[in-house]
Amino acid sequence: MAATASSMATTAVFMPRLPAKPTRCSALPYLPPRLSSTTSSFPLKAFPESRRLSLQIRASSSEETSTSVDTGELLTDLKEKWDAVENKSTVILYGGGAIVTVWLSSIVVGAVNSVPLLPKVLELVGLGYTGWFVYRYLLFKSSRKELATDIEALKKKIAGTE
Repeated sequence: MAATASSMATTAVFMPRLPAKPTRCSALPYLPPRLSSTTSSFPLKAFPESRRLSLQIRASSSEETSTSVDTGELLTDLKEKWDAVENKSTVILYGGGAIVTVWLSSIVVGAVNSVPLLPKVLELVGLGYTGWFVYRYLLFKSSRKELATDIEALKKKIAGTE
């Protein structure tokens, strides 16, 4: 009897306790167990052959259909255009000013975005303006023609052909 009690005690030690009901500590959805590393490291191989989708991709390249730009040609073209510029200091000044303007505007947008409720109000203003623009210029045929003539007049004014 003492031998059976000691064997039962050792058996009880080796038997792990499993909870009757799995407990969940978070609101995350249940995920299935991982596939063992012996089956595959690529997830598509875990599905049976009937469930796999057949996808064949073929890539080809030829000189005639290539749209890539030759870098040497691009550099020579840029050098020719830079040499044709008469007032290089003005171009550098405007380029630097543009970079500083983009940097400052990103700081301002970040500051506005950090103010509570203001980004949502600005989104509503943008949606309202978009709705008005669609109603005013895009909804009816006559207003679309008016918008097209306004755009053409603006193009001519910018190009200096007017």
